[in-house]
Amino acid sequence: MATIDPELLEILACPVPECRAPLALSDSALLCTGCRRRYRIEQSWPVLIPEEAELPAMPSVGANSAEAGAASKNP
Repeated sequence: MATIDPELLEILACPVPECRAPLALSDSALLCTGCRRRYRIEQSWPVLIPEEAELPAMPSVGANSAEAGAASKNP
């Protein structure tokens, strides 16, 4: 697990202008509490570059929603 100085973690915020939410330490990355981007930590330094952040997983729309729709039509 990566470590970040607690005083530094207190002042860090998401660098995305529309977000600016606080960041939380999660395993080996910083997780934005607002937009859910994950910023990696390299050699104890957070890489706060939005273009290099890992984006949150989008919920998949697929067979499950189609099955739910079919089930609601059949009594």
